[in-house]
This record gives sequence, structure tokens and C-alpha cells, in this order.
Amino acid sequence: MRDALASWHMGRVIYAYRSHPYHGQTLSQELVSGWLGLTQPQLSRLENGRAPEELSKLIRYSDVLGIPADLLWFDRPGETRQPAGGTEDEAAAPPSSPPIKIVKTYGSAPQEDGPDDRLDERNQKVDGRRQETSDEPTANELAARLLPEATIEELSRLSASLRDAYRFLDSDVVASVARQLDRCKSDDGKTGPAQVLPTVLAILELVSQQVRDVRAEVRRQLLTVGADSAEFAGWLYRDLHDPASAAHWYDRAMEWAQAAQELPMQGYILLRKSQMAYGDRDAARVLVLAQAAGSGPWQLPTHVKAEVLQQEARGLAMTGEPIGLAERKLGEARTLLRDAVADSVAPLGPSYDEGTWLLRSATCYIEAGKPQLAAQLYAEALARGTLARRDEGYYRARRAVACALAGDPDDASHEGLAALEVADTTSSQRTRREVRRVVRILTPWQRHRGPRELRLAVQAYG
Repeated sequence: MRDALASWHMGRVIYAYRSHPYHGQTLSQELVSGWLGLTQPQLSRLENGRAPEELSKLIRYSDVLGIPADLLWFDRPGETRQPAGGTEDEAAAPPSSPPIKIVKTYGSAPQEDGPDDRLDERNQKVDGRRQETSDEPTANELAARLLPEATIEELSRLSASLRDAYRFLDSDVVASVARQLDRCKSDDGKTGPAQVLPTVLAILELVSQQVRDVRAEVRRQLLTVGADSAEFAGWLYRDLHDPASAAHWYDRAMEWAQAAQELPMQGYILLRKSQMAYGDRDAARVLVLAQAAGSGPWQLPTHVKAEVLQQEARGLAMTGEPIGLAERKLGEARTLLRDAVADSVAPLGPSYDEGTWLLRSATCYIEAGKPQLAAQLYAEALARGTLARRDEGYYRARRAVACALAGDPDDASHEGLAALEVADTTSSQRTRREVRRVVRILTPWQRHRGPRELRLAVQAYG
């Protein structure tokens, strides 16, 4: 493991982990790829190809495998690496025992055990449906990771539920996890995806591991929180520009929503998939998924119906339909949004409001070849000052695109630089991708001061 970690190649680390003698036999690629949200061929390419460099993936894989932060060649959010104590020679010396925590595997997901040179003989293989339990400190650590702002009572209940889900994982524990998920959603808009992703992945790990063992009357509640968490994870990976991971979690969200018989959530996930297809520039998929979201056997909240109609308008604009048809859908969406009552806002799509309608309408006009009108709508929405910091950065980048397409290099450069500054603090790869698009559009003006400064800034940010 030490040699693999020293190579700075996550694929080699995963292979060393799979083949570690502690497991008794080499773990199959099929098993481990499932933990990592990959297919078996993807894991094979990861282990045998060039070293992956995308930070979001490195964070995710190291988190799943339980690699201590001090052994990594990159920083995980909230876990700054600490150099070894003592002299430089002492720090450079290899440790006397393997430093990584090896995972003992039973069931479909990994659980932490002790280091391989200090196996805890108290761990027992238990029969049938119960997974192997961890010792109390490990359960307490995971509970604190899941609920960092919880009370002592909440942590105690969660810790007990991790050791024995059937007896202790009840509705109160599920409610605590749901509240933590809401906090993650709130923090995401301020700090960006990298800060909240580890906690969200911990929630998903909890659901995956415990859903088989909880009592029947709690299972549906846990699956509902799991579907909500997986949908949110899909969004986080979209913002990190990791479409493969986003698609994986959207699929898992749909599976759990179906198992929980949560029909509205299924329609909402189709809407989210349509929105992801927009980022992939897949016009037909944008339209088809939006129409499916609006016509399924579910009753969506009124404001979500409005969002679906607006997404359909975007698909119509992308596929070259007459602008009048798209504008009719936009008008229907706005009427529905104004009719939406306050109690319909939760729990799906709570952020969709008049400002969001303006921003998404601007996108439609970009697709319809009317960038000047799009730039005006973006400016109107941004002037309200109601957007979360991450969203402000992204939509400034989108306005920069509109200005560039409209032949206004100065405004495009100004907005692009502002967006890039925000992206640096929120780690939004979506925003950086849009700013790079602005630079390409501004190629005819590359000798002008503004476009030149923007190009240099993009190169500096990498």
C-alpha cells in the first residue's frame, strides 16, 4: 500500500487495496467498482491507464476506501494533511506497519476495520441479514462525520443505529439525517460542492449499508432520504463536471425513489436528467426527458410543473423549433409559478422562483439565437442580489457567454473575470467551463485588453 500511495496513482492504490492479503482473497473488480460508482471496465481502465487527475474523483475514491488524509498527495475538504512529527529524516522514514485502514467486507459496501497489523478479533461474522459491526469508536467517528452539528443525544442514537440498525435505526435517526442533508444543500450554495460532498457521500453510505437491516416500517423513510441524497449528489457531481458520477447517482436516486414508491421524486429526477443533458448539449434528450417528467403518473408540486415546462421550452429552442412555441411554454411556466402556493415549495426544487425563471428563460434565448435579449434577462436576475454565491458565479459566466455571442467583448470579459473569481472560492467546474467557452467565442477580439486579460486569467487558474 505504501508503494502504491507513493506513486500518486489512484488506480494503483485501488489495485493494491483489492489485492491486499488482509482480505483473504483478491476482491473482484466487479465488487469494488460498485462501491466506487464505476463499472468493471471503467475500474480496469482506471487501474491500468494513466493516473486520474480530477480532484473530485480522487476525493471520492479515497473517502470510500477510508484512506487517512495524511497519506494522500492531495487535500480532502476539511481534512488538511499534517506532516509527520519529528525530524525530516524521521518523517521520511517508512512507517513500521501499513498505515492505511483496510476494509473488511461483508455485503455490498465497505465498512472500516482496524489496520491489518492490529486486527480486532472481536469482530464477528454474523448470520443472515446482519452485516459485520464495527467497534464503538469507529461507529462514533462515522456518526460525527454524518452529523457534524448534531447534539450529543443525536450522535448517541446514530452511533447505536450504526452498530445495530434493526434495533436502533428509527424514524428519529432518519429525521436527523434528513436535517443534515438540508444543511448540506444550504451550505452548497455558499461554499461549493467540494465542501459538502464528503458528508453527502457518508449519508449515501449509511443508506446503502443499513437499508437491508432496518425494520420494514423505517425502510421506506430511509429510502426516501436516500433518493433525495442521491439526487443531490448527482447535482454536486454535475457542478464538479463529473458527468459519469452524476449519472450514477441519478440512476441510484431513481432506483431508491421507485423502491420507496415516491412518484413525484421520480418525475423530479427525470427533470434533473434533462438538465444534465443540457450540459452535454444533447438537445433531443433535453426535450424527451422534460416531456417525460411532465407526463408521468405523478402529481408534481405546481412550481416543479413550471420548471418542467420551462425545461421543455429549452429543449424546443435547442431542437430548432419556432421561437414562438418555446415562448408559449415560457409563458405557461410563469403563470404556473405565480399560482404556486408557498406550501408546495418543499421538498422538491425549493429554489425555483421568479429569478430562476428569468435565468432559465435567458438560456432559451441563447439557444434561439437571441443573445442580446438573453444578456438583458441575466442582468435583471443578477441585479436582484438573491442568488447564492456559487450560482451568481455561474450565471455571470452565462451572461458573459451571451455578451460574447452578441458581439460585446468588453462586458463579456468583465463578467467572465467576475465569474472566475467566484469559481475559485466555490470550486465550480461548471462555471470554469463556461468561462473557457467565453474565451473561445472572444477569439476574434483576442488582442483587445479585456479578452486578453480574461484569457490570461483562465490560463492562470488552469
